[in-house]
Amino acid sequence: MTNFADLNLNPKILKAIKEAGYSEPTPIQQGAIPAALEGKDVLGIAQTGTGKTASFTLPMIHVLARGRARARMPRSLVLCPTRELAAQVAENFDTYSKHLRLSKALLIGGVSFKEQDLLIDRGVDVLIATPGRLLDHFERGKLLLTGVQVMVVDEADRMLDMGFIPDIERIFGLTPFTRQTLFFSATMAPEIERITNTFLSGPKRVEVARQASASETIEQSVVLFQSKRRDQEGSAKRNILRALIDAEGENCTNAIIFCNRKSDVDTCAKSLKKHGYDASPIHGDLDQSQRTATLDGFRDGKLQFLVASDVAARGLDIPSVSHVFNFDVPTNAEDYVHRIGRTGRAGRDGKAMMMSAPRDSKNLDAIEKLLRAEIPRLENPVATSKEPIASASVEETEQKQVHTQPKPNLRERNGRQRNKPKSNNKDNKQNNAAKPDKTVVGMGPDLPSFIALSFQERMVEP
Repeated sequence: MTNFADLNLNPKILKAIKEAGYSEPTPIQQGAIPAALEGKDVLGIAQTGTGKTASFTLPMIHVLARGRARARMPRSLVLCPTRELAAQVAENFDTYSKHLRLSKALLIGGVSFKEQDLLIDRGVDVLIATPGRLLDHFERGKLLLTGVQVMVVDEADRMLDMGFIPDIERIFGLTPFTRQTLFFSATMAPEIERITNTFLSGPKRVEVARQASASETIEQSVVLFQSKRRDQEGSAKRNILRALIDAEGENCTNAIIFCNRKSDVDTCAKSLKKHGYDASPIHGDLDQSQRTATLDGFRDGKLQFLVASDVAARGLDIPSVSHVFNFDVPTNAEDYVHRIGRTGRAGRDGKAMMMSAPRDSKNLDAIEKLLRAEIPRLENPVATSKEPIASASVEETEQKQVHTQPKPNLRERNGRQRNKPKSNNKDNKQNNAAKPDKTVVGMGPDLPSFIALSFQERMVEP
């Protein structure tokens, strides 16, 4: 098969595909679409950026072109792990179904329940949702899933990472046993395989690339650096990041910068802005309206640098991202593949650069083990030569210790003098002749006199 016309899709869908600028299906689309059109369950395994979304949206639209939705009973269901991915899937449906009269509803957090209820009440052909919000509507009695003909689980491995597997299993139980299931994932963890064995019936397995492999169009590199102090590591990495961006020059048209923690996302974005770079943060703690506005700005080319947590690692279909910078080495090796998959999409060239400190060595080793290849090392662009430190002689060391010995101030000396008992010279001579040497070892010459006295001596009347 060399073009979409060979896939026997609805002519109106083919028209929309052509208007979107696509002519040849990707390998995952060539394998999944014919099986889905035949009504078979599909298990799709492919690296990110290979066109998985169209692999299920196109056959779903073809099937849904016939029939009519009923109130509160959607005809199809797409489950996504994040709001951003759900919104991206909704955009794909709008693009490919624009010549057909199909309705859809997007159920995600951060949006009013009332607005979503109105859409569901009218009846929708396509329901796109995150698991939590979907179950919220179901428990409120606003939604029935007994009319679902086609169910899609997208980015299943991400669902596992986010703890959604119990919700997914519950949702499966709410849908008809006769449904068609399209299941897509970049990797196949044992838990994911268990679910597919339980809920899919004789699926057509479509695997177009080795699991968790990176696209060959992405040029990867890593900068190994070592900070003198642990508390200066973040500052050192920000300096390296800016140097890498500057070195790329005009080739870096836009980039996504990934951090492991939300606090680092904010700090990194703020630092870039301070140094004159057009950057904005995006992570799970931001309002949905703010996240949407930031993504729209980046997608439209109004924002050059998107500083993100892993919430943006998957599902962002922005074909023209030139660079990905891993500010932090991901703790999960598979997340590295998903992160760098934001660049080099649809056969385009891309660059992925990462910064690694000595404490990241285990995570870096895990990534290279997963890739089955060593990531090329890149010279630290801000490294400085280290001058040898001459060793000091013993005499210089002793002199330094003498000069740095703290001296008692005048008040302390006067206080010690006041604490000494008053006595005449005659008494002192007699006492010194009678007393043996009672020097207290370890307390030095500044020992207060009342400590040096024995118990019997302190009991003697003056």
